[in-house]
Amino acid sequence: MAVDTPASFEKLVIYEVFVRNHGPNGTFADVAADLPRIKALGVDVVWLMAIHPVGEINRKGSQGSPYAIADYRAINPNFGSETDFKALIDTAHQLGLKVMLDVVYNHTSPDSVLAKQHPEWFYCEEIGEPAPRFAEWSDVVDLNYHDPALFEYQIDNLLKWVKMGVDGFRCDVAPLVPVEFWQQARQAVAKLKPNFIWLAESVHLHFVRFMRSQGYLAHSDSELYQAFDICYDYDIHNEWAACVRGDLSLTDYVKMLELQDGIYPANYIKLRFVENHDQPRAAALFPDTNQLKNWTAFAAFNKGAFLIYAGQETGTDKLPSLFEIEPIVWSTGTPPLSDFLARLTALKKDHATDGTFDILARDTHIQAQWRYQSSLYGIFNLRGIIGSVPVKLPDGDYTNLLNGTSITVAGEHVNIPPEPVIVRVNG
Repeated sequence: MAVDTPASFEKLVIYEVFVRNHGPNGTFADVAADLPRIKALGVDVVWLMAIHPVGEINRKGSQGSPYAIADYRAINPNFGSETDFKALIDTAHQLGLKVMLDVVYNHTSPDSVLAKQHPEWFYCEEIGEPAPRFAEWSDVVDLNYHDPALFEYQIDNLLKWVKMGVDGFRCDVAPLVPVEFWQQARQAVAKLKPNFIWLAESVHLHFVRFMRSQGYLAHSDSELYQAFDICYDYDIHNEWAACVRGDLSLTDYVKMLELQDGIYPANYIKLRFVENHDQPRAAALFPDTNQLKNWTAFAAFNKGAFLIYAGQETGTDKLPSLFEIEPIVWSTGTPPLSDFLARLTALKKDHATDGTFDILARDTHIQAQWRYQSSLYGIFNLRGIIGSVPVKLPDGDYTNLLNGTSITVAGEHVNIPPEPVIVRVNG
């Protein structure tokens, strides 16, 4: 990770918002009005998915992907004005929230300002037209960072948003943009705002290998940590998904977590999640509520920052399309998983940044502990087992901090409940 990454970033809770689908009108004002509720979930950072105008050429669906950007220096008028955007930032700051903006620097829409003004800054087909390097991304054309002038242009774009009050950037497919650019961008931003948050959407290992096999640049996570504070955990996401399906044992999945501990800097930070805008809703993966809670609780308890995708707290299994208007359905009253997530995020912030994290068991379930002066011990029934399991806890009665129920340890065993357990252990 970057040498100046604050240790506190490991405890960040990030809430991802798709402005188009957040609220009745899909505007910055809708998001701003919802910020107190979001704050109550224990959120630290609100990440706004790309907010810029969407291109028209090769548009997917009726609305187009927010990641097919037409102008980096403008705002999608459907979301509101720059004044509305600044009001959203100001409201967030008043509540003690930070705002993270999506940065999409690998590609633009084919009819973008850059494609029109600087076609020489793009990868081109044999006929000389800008093109994507990855055929499935047919609604975009890819930038080629061979010209230092492009570095300067893109950094100027970033500085505009920093001056408006943005506190962090989530960088889309960051591995396909030279790490030298990200390093220069980080240095430039730091002069305006120290402790800025840099989150890389690092990619699956098979995609890194594929792009390299085609002769293109694709950075590993270990390279990205030179410029970024946090990387996605897509490096082991296939193993996580296989474990969820039951095709991989919990023991083998934990080995992948331990591998991360060995190959990245000692203070590396991963972004842990059970869903995001590119992955299925957790409720679709885990129709059983107890399994949903166990996997979510372990993701938050695990070493790294934690992501909540807007609507996750409702327990919906509907993943909004990137290409249409599909507003989140917010039921009346408090969404059913809100209290659970709030307790979970509070415990996320409970542990000291210099504590040690250990996974203690992993065959039929996972037990883990944040160890410091007052430790937290988690038991996550990820396989829905029933019966008594051994624990490394002194005999006695404990309170499950996630739901207030009592559990009893006798003979260093406990009857494992269906819901996740986190208890406090002194010493």
